[in-house]
Amino acid sequence: MRRPDLTEETMNTNYLVQVQEGMRVFDRLNHEIGTVDYVKLSDDDPMTDDAEAERLSERRESFLDVVADVFRSDDLPDEVRDMLLQKGFIRIDSAGLFAADRYVTPDQIMSVTGDALTLSVTREELMKRQ
Repeated sequence: MRRPDLTEETMNTNYLVQVQEGMRVFDRLNHEIGTVDYVKLSDDDPMTDDAEAERLSERRESFLDVVADVFRSDDLPDEVRDMLLQKGFIRIDSAGLFAADRYVTPDQIMSVTGDALTLSVTREELMKRQ
């Protein structure tokens, strides 16, 4: 049962806290589309400070270095990049030799269970990494 004090956005953001790098990712048709390569928690999530700090300390000294690495060689418009950073996102390492990696926003996550997450969209509906 849903708690009345949780908004849809907060519930979606909470999925990001459960996601770990290496998890298998399935689309809404239950087709495996790859594995989680990177997770960025929402800037608005109260869990972001502690959880993100822990993740960042494992990767780089500077948050700007991490952001630069995540979006390196991506031709994302500034508005899209800003939206991803604000809402949080997952980058998927897509399965297949020539498959483009994809970005998942919190509202596209249907469930997180065990070592897998299931999306509410198909691979084609996800934003491609250039």
